[in-house]
Amino acid sequence: MPPRSESRRGRCPVCAKPETDAHKPFCSQLCRDRDLLSWLDERYRVPVHSDEEPPAES
Repeated sequence: MPPRSESRRGRCPVCAKPETDAHKPFCSQLCRDRDLLSWLDERYRVPVHSDEEPPAES
């Protein structure tokens, strides 16, 4: 697969700089580590919607 041109490269999800091949989809190891720390600190959350009603309290 040929390398993408600079104009077609994606953007880093942390700082929006162009991504690099070595750290894809991030621009650097620093942004990779920042993203990992956000996951570990539970700053990212997946919303959960339950169709079940909560149990009735007695």
